[in-house]
Amino acid sequence: MKRTETLAALRERPDIAVLIIGGGINGISVFRELALQGVDVLLAEKGDYCSGASAALSRMVHGGLRYLENGEFKLVKESLRERDRLLRNAPHYVAPLPTTVPIFDIFSGIANGAVRFLGLTRRPSRRGALVIKAGLTLYDVFTASRRLMPTHRFRGRKETLKTWPAINPATRSSATYYDAWVSRPERLGLEMLNDAMAASRAARALNYARIGSDEDGLALTDTVSGETLSLRPRLVINATGGWIDLTNKAIGAPAPRMMGGTKGSHLIVDNQELHDALGANMVYYENEDGRICILFPYLGKVLIGSTEIRVDDPDTVRCEDDELQYILQSLAFVFPSIKIARHEIVFRFSGVRPLPASKDSFTGRIPRDHFCEFVEPVGNLPATLCMIGGKWTTFRSFGALAADMALERSGLVRTVGTEDLAIGGGRDFPSDPADWCARLAAEHGLTMLRAQTLLERYGTSAGGIAAAISVVPDPMLPGADYSTGEIRLIIEREHVESLADIFLRRTIIAIAGDLTCQLVDAVLSILAICKGWSTAQADTERTAFLSLLEHQHGVLLPNLPGENNKRSAICA
Repeated sequence: MKRTETLAALRERPDIAVLIIGGGINGISVFRELALQGVDVLLAEKGDYCSGASAALSRMVHGGLRYLENGEFKLVKESLRERDRLLRNAPHYVAPLPTTVPIFDIFSGIANGAVRFLGLTRRPSRRGALVIKAGLTLYDVFTASRRLMPTHRFRGRKETLKTWPAINPATRSSATYYDAWVSRPERLGLEMLNDAMAASRAARALNYARIGSDEDGLALTDTVSGETLSLRPRLVINATGGWIDLTNKAIGAPAPRMMGGTKGSHLIVDNQELHDALGANMVYYENEDGRICILFPYLGKVLIGSTEIRVDDPDTVRCEDDELQYILQSLAFVFPSIKIARHEIVFRFSGVRPLPASKDSFTGRIPRDHFCEFVEPVGNLPATLCMIGGKWTTFRSFGALAADMALERSGLVRTVGTEDLAIGGGRDFPSDPADWCARLAAEHGLTMLRAQTLLERYGTSAGGIAAAISVVPDPMLPGADYSTGEIRLIIEREHVESLADIFLRRTIIAIAGDLTCQLVDAVLSILAICKGWSTAQADTERTAFLSLLEHQHGVLLPNLPGENNKRSAICA
């Protein structure tokens, strides 16, 4: 359903069964769950879909090895189940990731881990081989009945240094196990959203739609047009993550403080020596202060993270220079011979982990589990179900939990489950991708490389994309491997309202460090035509996007394509 049609329908009938506030991965998950049950549901997101914490994750799909020492065994088991479901249901975006832990001693962490488990200390400590062995053994036990990936293995010092010559020579041994990674988390969220709306005409969604209160109850403001509409939902689901308390206040829900988020920042680095040194592994390591850090090959670059800092205002979060220095220092600890130049940092990002409110002085001890709480009706406001906590890997089970509580509250029953439901382009994913791509290329007159690129981007939905863009000549964009037809389809079909939607979420162009001014202007030209923008509107959009890149992501575009070492000026 197009935006204009959705607004027209709400104008005509403001009464809806469920209003979901928040279009991140958890909000989209519960939206999909309710849509599949035929519930009359509206999702409203104040920005773009998956533009908050759901765009700032570490790109890991994991069980949470370090949560074991907090005693969160239930969460780890659930996370591993959901990880394995994602490997099956979204194979176009989620793939196995060999993960290596460098180990610096044998016994360290045993006593400290025990007293931390008992809650007697909050201090982090270095984990030795025995502690890591215990954790990885539990990992293997938890997945024994559905083994999708190899069990863990240990390497001695000699083999470790031979396999990773650049690693810290103080490393005494290493352990390798398997988790997973997600290449395009924002697109996965968008595919779930579109799947839900395709499954039920009673399911509608709007981005750039802010929810507030008025004298009659709730109001939706379309920030694209400025129009405000009254809404009368029978139930509200607050799925705004780190913004939960702010959202409750905005809609007048009388709730106590629920959230106490922490900021996690990451860097994308373009350094071939570091990329090659990893050997396709993620390195999961402890910095000298005991903080867990990660680095792994990502889209031809290297992702490095992260920090953990308490925040009060999630709208002001960005990766600050001191965090950048911390992350680079952590890298220097594990790969001391590899130096990262400032211009090799092609992108930085930061998000808020939606943790429950806690007074714990050590943020690593705050539970990572999820739960839901009802805020009872008051005045013209219906009951509000708040989704608290959670991690990206468990979005499906969290959404199912919230949906079941909403269904029970509404006197409805579940008829469809999502445990084995493929997502978007993960449907009918080929066991032989090369053969599938060869047939796609032959059918639509594509090169094999182009067919492979489309499969990687869109999964089996690439078939529909290829059919649409092969009807007329489809030139590639300047300095990019996206075509004009692809971008036009993205704008027409994927709820795009800005350049940021395209470059930061619908594609991987920005995070992969592939932006140029020429490319920005080429895409802006397509977007302006599709939206009917004037020259002044297009200029305003260009300025806003370049400012966002510099302020939020540390990206100063070079004046000409290919000037990757010159980041002194934004496009003239």
